[in-house]
Amino acid sequence: MSNKEEKNHEEMTPVSEEKDDLAFEHTDEEIADAEKEGEGSVEALKKEVQKLKESLLRNAADYENFKKRKESEVWRIREYASEDVLKKLFPLYEDLSRSIESIEKGESNDIETLKMGMKAIYEKFRSLLASEGVEEINSLGKEFDVDVNEAVMQVPREDLPENTVVEVVEKGFKYKDKVAKHEKVLVSKKP
Repeated sequence: MSNKEEKNHEEMTPVSEEKDDLAFEHTDEEIADAEKEGEGSVEALKKEVQKLKESLLRNAADYENFKKRKESEVWRIREYASEDVLKKLFPLYEDLSRSIESIEKGESNDIETLKMGMKAIYEKFRSLLASEGVEEINSLGKEFDVDVNEAVMQVPREDLPENTVVEVVEKGFKYKDKVAKHEKVLVSKKP
């Protein structure tokens, strides 16, 4: 190194200390190149740094706008998530309305006809639930399982092993792989 270069090198701060406001580091090579090329190049580097800062700020603003749009979209999805299921429930509602209307008008006094109509509506509803991934929990006669059952009461029984589900008080349901509603049951115990 020449004396002039040694003097300039000694006056320069270390790379880790040579940072602008956004913590951009200037390498020794960049600084040396700028000094060799003169003041015009230093100005060009300053302009380039300014352009990069502006670009960074624009990108940060774009990202914030993107986040706001996504949050709005997620809110809309959550708000209207049940819309498809509701649309599938409307025909069942109409069937029940027609059945009630028919009973009130006295058009259907035959119990067997009413029973068949109610069974048809029940089957439509059960099929709808199954198509949406809902399945009934059926623990009757099985060992009590805390993950799917909620014990309401224990009943003394000699004919069954302890902790066997004796009666289902309220049905429980699974939605896909998650328990949506625990089954309320009576559980056997030793007398």
